[in-house]
Amino acid sequence: MGETRKDAAKGRLRTWSALGQLGRTPTEYEIVTHAMNHTTTRPLPLEMGPGTFANRYLRRHRDEAATSVSDWNRFRDPDEMTYRKYNRVQDQAETFVDRVLEEYADRRQADRSHAPEWLDGLQAMLTPQRFAVHGLQMSAAYLAQIAPASYIGNAAAFQTGDELRRVQRLAQRTLQLQLAHPERAFGNTDRERWERDRDWQGARRAIERTFAVRDWDEAFVALNLVVKPAFDAVFLAGLSTLARRHGDEVDALLLETLLADSQRSARWSRALARFAIEQRPDNRAALRLHLAAWRPLGDELIAGGSALLARFGSVRDDGAVARGALDALAFEAGVG
Repeated sequence: MGETRKDAAKGRLRTWSALGQLGRTPTEYEIVTHAMNHTTTRPLPLEMGPGTFANRYLRRHRDEAATSVSDWNRFRDPDEMTYRKYNRVQDQAETFVDRVLEEYADRRQADRSHAPEWLDGLQAMLTPQRFAVHGLQMSAAYLAQIAPASYIGNAAAFQTGDELRRVQRLAQRTLQLQLAHPERAFGNTDRERWERDRDWQGARRAIERTFAVRDWDEAFVALNLVVKPAFDAVFLAGLSTLARRHGDEVDALLLETLLADSQRSARWSRALARFAIEQRPDNRAALRLHLAAWRPLGDELIAGGSALLARFGSVRDDGAVARGALDALAFEAGVG
């Protein structure tokens, strides 16, 4: 007997069969994210000879990295971020920031009322961040490029967008402060501070060393489990608290809004590390080796950043708070 229409329909593959036997309709997130990195779906990453530099590079630094699982496409971002969702979320955040800057900086001209010592603090801690955050942006872009699956690469790409947004807002604040206090030349000495100020050098060293990382798993640990969370604990969380103590509501609100991006990065980073360990327990040792290599740089970043905050009236041990945040992230990720 030939198969019935019902049997044929039952055995027919759906358009989403590449996701496996889900037993359900895939989510929008899965449909637009699954296996979208064409360099991971063929024997050779690129349509070139196996000995070409690009293929050798991807094979060595991505496919043969110490941290591996059978199928990275099984990872899921806890926020299930898609391009459409990202734009919707960030549009709301940007609307809020626009209103804050317009209300405080433009209408109230709040920047003109800051005490001289706090203006010194903004020149020392806020406006030089443009250089540091641009470094975080470049390293996130590399992670997005070298990631072993589109679920990971997309999350890193959205993180890259977060850092770009942050650079733009820092540049905007620099100009507003420059217009409010032309005698101080806000923005003119930022690069010099970044390159020469003693307490910035821990952050500079850590961020610039991420540029030299090649293996994708080390790039992930270095940036997302050490350097970025350490930097953000000091220069977003710590600085926003200090700004509020100085009556600087505009910068406190701006930094707190940017902190939400950092928290989203921490969520998918914890989830990815846990996924890697659950899929292959030996990955814990590889991730811990990377963490051990990078943690001293994170501690140096925190020490310098905390000393910078302490110059302008911090009344708590910001270093202990930041190190605790870093310890918690590593523990929750399963590698601490």
